[in-house]
Amino acid sequence: MISTPPPASLYPADVEELRLRTREFIRGTVIPAEPRPGQALNLTVRRELGEAAKAAGVYAPHVPREFGGQGLSLAHCSPVFQEAGYSPIGPAALNCMAPDEGNMHMLSLIGTPEQKRRFLVPLAAGDVSSCFAMTEPHPGAGSDPDALATTAVREGNHWVVTGHKRFTSGATFAGFAIVMARTAAEGADPAGATMFLVPMDSPGVRLGAPIHTMDKYLPGGHPHVHFDSVRVPENAVLGKAGLGFPHAQLRLGPARLTHCMRWLGLARRALDIALDRANTREIFGGHISQLGIAQEMIAASVIDIETSDAIISKCAVLLGIDAKAGSALSSVAKVHCSEAVYRVIDRAVQLCGGDGVSDGLPLAQYLNEVRPFRIYDGATETHKWAIARRASSARRRDVAAGEPFQGSARIDEGEQQ
Repeated sequence: MISTPPPASLYPADVEELRLRTREFIRGTVIPAEPRPGQALNLTVRRELGEAAKAAGVYAPHVPREFGGQGLSLAHCSPVFQEAGYSPIGPAALNCMAPDEGNMHMLSLIGTPEQKRRFLVPLAAGDVSSCFAMTEPHPGAGSDPDALATTAVREGNHWVVTGHKRFTSGATFAGFAIVMARTAAEGADPAGATMFLVPMDSPGVRLGAPIHTMDKYLPGGHPHVHFDSVRVPENAVLGKAGLGFPHAQLRLGPARLTHCMRWLGLARRALDIALDRANTREIFGGHISQLGIAQEMIAASVIDIETSDAIISKCAVLLGIDAKAGSALSSVAKVHCSEAVYRVIDRAVQLCGGDGVSDGLPLAQYLNEVRPFRIYDGATETHKWAIARRASSARRRDVAAGEPFQGSARIDEGEQQ
C-alpha cells in the first residue's frame, strides 16, 4: 500500500525484521485494545500491553540491550517508531513514548552508573514512568529557556530546589522528574541551568492543578508541579552543574525527531483510513478515489508523508555525526513534520465527510492529538525564528570567509547604466 514505510532495502535486515514484528504486534494486539476516541489509555491495559510487547520482542526499541531494549540507534528508529505510532497508544505500549523515551536516551548518555541503576533500569523496564520539568508559568521558561525561574541552591552536600513548573507531561503518575533549575557559579561550575533527578515522593514535591488539553492519550496529562524547597543529594545532579542546557540538547534534538516519527505513523494510519473510504464509497457514479479533487488531496498527503520521512531520516543520521548541526536540522524537521502530519489527518477527515468528524472514526481525535505538536517542544513560530537566524548567520560567515556576495555585481551594473 502506498502509505507503508520505505522499502526494506533502506534498512539493515535486523531493523527490517523488528519493523515487521512491530507492525504485526501493533495491528494484531494493540489496535484491538485502543480506547474509544477521546478516552485515556487505562494503566492496567498499558501494563498488559507492555508485557505482551516484551514477549513479542518489540519492547523499548530505542533502549540499549544491556537495559532490556532492542538496541536501535537513532538512525534506525524511524521505521520502527512509525509502526508503533500507527496506533496512538502504540508508543506507550512499547515504552517509546514521550517523555520517558527522551529521558531514557539522556540517562543512557550522561547518567552515572548509580543513576542508571536507580532510574534508567526501572524506567526502561516499564516499572516506573517519568517527566521532564522544564516549562514554567509566565514569565518563566517556555519558548525562551533563558527565562528559567526555578532555582537550586547548594546547602552542604545537598541542593534545595524551589520553583513552579507547568505542562509537566506525565507527572501525575511519574516516579521521578528531571528538573531544570538555575544555579549560581561555584568553583569550576559555571552559572547556568542544572538538571536534577528528583523522586516525585520527595518532601516538598506537590502536584498542582491539571491542565486540560485537547490531546488525551498521554497517561498522566500535563499538570502543574510545585517544588517547595525540595532537598536532594549532591548525586542528584544529572550531568554537570551549570551545563543543563547543553546537556538538554542531547535530549531535545532527538526527542523532537522521535515525536515526528511517532506522529508520522499516525498520519499513515489516517491516510489508510481515508484511502479505504475513497476506494469503496461511491458518489456521482464512481468511487471517491476516481474524482480529481480527491486525487489531489490524496497525492498531497502522500507527498507530505514522504517528504517528512526523508527529512527525519536525514536528521537522524546527522545527529549521530554532528550533534550541533543535527539539532539545528531537527528544528526544520519538527516544523515540517508537525505541519505536514496535521495536513494529512485534516485531509483524511475531509475525505471521510461526516463520519470523519464523528466518533465513528478516530480521525477527529487524531486531529486533537497532533494539533498540540505544533506548539509542544517549541512552537512552529519559535523554531522558524531560530531557523531564520541560523540561516542569516551562516550566510554572513560564508561571505566573511570570501564567498561571493550574490547579486552585488548585478546591482552595481544596473546603477552604472
